[in-house]
Amino acid sequence: MGRRYPHPPLIEAVCEFRLAQDSSWDLTIPGLVYEKIKNEFPHREQRLMQDMEISRTQEGLQQQVRTSERVLFFTKDRGMFVQLGPRLLAINCLKPYPTWAGFKQNIGKAFKALTDIVEVKGLQRIGLRYINLIEMPSSLVRLEDYFEFYLFLGPRLSQNMAHFIAGCEFQYAIDRDRCRVQLTPAPSASSGHPTLNLDIDYFLAKPRGVEVESAIDWVEEAHNRVEEVFEGCITDRLRELFQEVKENASGESAG
Repeated sequence: MGRRYPHPPLIEAVCEFRLAQDSSWDLTIPGLVYEKIKNEFPHREQRLMQDMEISRTQEGLQQQVRTSERVLFFTKDRGMFVQLGPRLLAINCLKPYPTWAGFKQNIGKAFKALTDIVEVKGLQRIGLRYINLIEMPSSLVRLEDYFEFYLFLGPRLSQNMAHFIAGCEFQYAIDRDRCRVQLTPAPSASSGHPTLNLDIDYFLAKPRGVEVESAIDWVEEAHNRVEEVFEGCITDRLRELFQEVKENASGESAG
């Protein structure tokens, strides 16, 4: 169980399943899935979506942008939705976060609805991603006072950064899994104080490395790792900011 904060920074959580290419797929599947989950996700929409895929090749990292049509199913308050595209299932949860138990329950329902209909031959990728938006308490801050994960600048360099990207990829489960962490500036808040984006993406790096029947267990393990990484990225000084009770705040930490 992760720490609970009166004012958590989490703005969106996403759990994604990408099916192996030899899994069957046709245009009737979204409608069949909808029939199974429409009590929880009654509102239906279709959208064109763009995905950026990063893959490793002998030449290094390559980026590809793909456009695909997806069907989206929303809860009544539109705080959570399911995305279905060709061999893709994603469950998105927006702020305020309903606790991990509430999110995981809907992940399980959506995944079961899909696997009851589709013969999933394997899982190419599973991902659990948490996006945190953190407003700093003043216009002048030192990252090292609030973060254990930041871009270090030596004393001979200018300390006035116009922009930065601090990123790292950690190995887990004998490199079956990876966790990509990025800290970047975001547009300043209305207060004028700097705002930072802490993005934690835990994913299955080894295609078919997890059996289909073990996918939800993997998601639980991934959530535990995300919580560990989140707490490892921040200092007690930042935790104090999350403890401050603010109007209309609810939820928990990045997990």
